[in-house]
Amino acid sequence: MNDKFILTCSGCGQSFSPSSEFYLCPDCSRDNDTKYPPKGVLKAFYDYETLSKLKEEVVKKKFWDLYPLLKRESLPKLRVGETPLYRFNKIDGDPIPFELYLKDDSQNPTFSFKDRASSVVSAYAKENGISTIVAASTGNAGSSLAGICASQEQSAIIMVPKSAPQAKLTQIVMYGATIVPVDGTYDMAFDLSVEATKEFGWYNRNTAFNPLTIEGKKTVSLELFLQLNRAIPNYIFVPVGDGVIISGVYKGYEDLLKLGLIDRMPTIVAVQAAGSSNLIDNIGKPNFSIKPSQTLADSISVDIPRNFYMAQSFIVQYHGEHISVTDEEIVEATKTLASNTGIFAEPAAATAYAGMLRYKNQQLLQGKQKVVVLLTGSGLKDLKAVSSIINIPNAIEPTLEALKKIF
Repeated sequence: MNDKFILTCSGCGQSFSPSSEFYLCPDCSRDNDTKYPPKGVLKAFYDYETLSKLKEEVVKKKFWDLYPLLKRESLPKLRVGETPLYRFNKIDGDPIPFELYLKDDSQNPTFSFKDRASSVVSAYAKENGISTIVAASTGNAGSSLAGICASQEQSAIIMVPKSAPQAKLTQIVMYGATIVPVDGTYDMAFDLSVEATKEFGWYNRNTAFNPLTIEGKKTVSLELFLQLNRAIPNYIFVPVGDGVIISGVYKGYEDLLKLGLIDRMPTIVAVQAAGSSNLIDNIGKPNFSIKPSQTLADSISVDIPRNFYMAQSFIVQYHGEHISVTDEEIVEATKTLASNTGIFAEPAAATAYAGMLRYKNQQLLQGKQKVVVLLTGSGLKDLKAVSSIINIPNAIEPTLEALKKIF
């Protein structure tokens, strides 16, 4: 039995013992309507009082006491996390008037941030003797789960909307997972995967459903704490779709606060595509309203932000900020990022960079401020999205004379 943590409802505050068959608070989720974000999403809580007395030991063990797992050996052999944090001083040749850091999570095994969640979910399933895991995905979570399961000798079943990018579907198939294209949206695939979980007894990896996904995603904050030598960033720009990544970033820093390792929360900026901004548009509103998503940033194209209530709670409690950027800004940010840093990010990741650029241009970032941008996926996952700005010239004759006409 795993007694390292308990699960607490982010709504009513009830606590529950963890179980591989337990996902949402039974009371708060009883009246959930699939047309709206679910209530009753759970958070993992640890013995912070005891751990705060041993906090330096916790740091030495790279925060293993804050993992919902019994054995490190349960994690996949693939290196997940410990991704590089790069400092850059110029954009388009101009000095940056603040400290800019890029956290490149495209260097995870399946080239996206989602491996952090998949690795923890897979390890927990392994410790509980579960061999089949299901997920709904627009591509990244699915390819992530498929790859991690392949390394763990587990079976993955991935339900995807038929519009998912070909590169991500290719990844899923190559990893040997069972892919189920759904004639509908991501939200429809999500609902079907939940029904299948109940019917077939599979373990479900869905974000804002399985609470351990947040525990996996929070590890980025713990890494930043170490990589920045315990300094707290002034700003962290996070791409936002269903609200789970940003909740994970908050959860990691909240854990550090509870251990007494930091004394304040960084300002975390939720950046959404203007064509898919249902999370930030509803913050503070009494009634949730939905507008159909339409953005080239498929990884954050969500009609119903499944982790809305927890994300909203974090943003309000810790005075977070939010902004939306257009698809044009996202594509331009992808190009600017790649040409200035050598990091080719997919549109969802470049969304966070576009948000940072907007803040920079509005002179909201100054002086010695430490600014972190989370880059959550590789641009190779969705080449079609940047096709409008790509111009590959025609072939030339293999002669020096032909080359001189160019140069």
